[in-house]
Amino acid sequence: MEEERDSETMAQEAVENADVLKTYVEGLEGKSRRSRQQAAHVLGLVAQKDASLLAPYCNDLVDALNRPEAQTRWEILDILTELIPTESRSCEKAILGAETALFDEDSGQVRLAAMKFLCALGATTENRSEKVWSLIDEGIQCYHGDLEFQDMLVAVTDFSAGKLAPSVKEALAARMKFDAESGKGGLKKKAQQIVDNVS
Repeated sequence: MEEERDSETMAQEAVENADVLKTYVEGLEGKSRRSRQQAAHVLGLVAQKDASLLAPYCNDLVDALNRPEAQTRWEILDILTELIPTESRSCEKAILGAETALFDEDSGQVRLAAMKFLCALGATTENRSEKVWSLIDEGIQCYHGDLEFQDMLVAVTDFSAGKLAPSVKEALAARMKFDAESGKGGLKKKAQQIVDNVS
């Protein structure tokens, strides 16, 4: 708990002081895994307070998706997801990093963060929906039944309500048809909602 409050204090300082914020962004390139994770965590808290402060650092954030440790990558993907409404063009550069994260074999949290990012980005325009659909589709197939799948479906439901290309709507409806008809409980409900959204 002590460390959490500490991170909160650090994030508040970064919100109030541009130089402090820049130090944390530079920390994403730090030599130690721990310092990179700490920097990513603080920046994640900054993004929750005011994501626009991180807009000038989109390229640094995209670059940080190349770090080996899971926590840095999921924190960064969460930040980029927050930035999509205002910085969608810059966030597009993160598709490759998000693709790698989506198929991370060791971390469910990284996979979930990648799915959320891709769904949020894909929902912004028809063109982007076409760009990311094959990844989202593969994610739905790969992680069906995994622990994170229900949360992934929440992201896919939001995606289904976005500005999707007609071909993507059609493919998404086809992908979810089986679960909408034969699924159980929450899965069936969400799948039906997705099918309804794209019909």
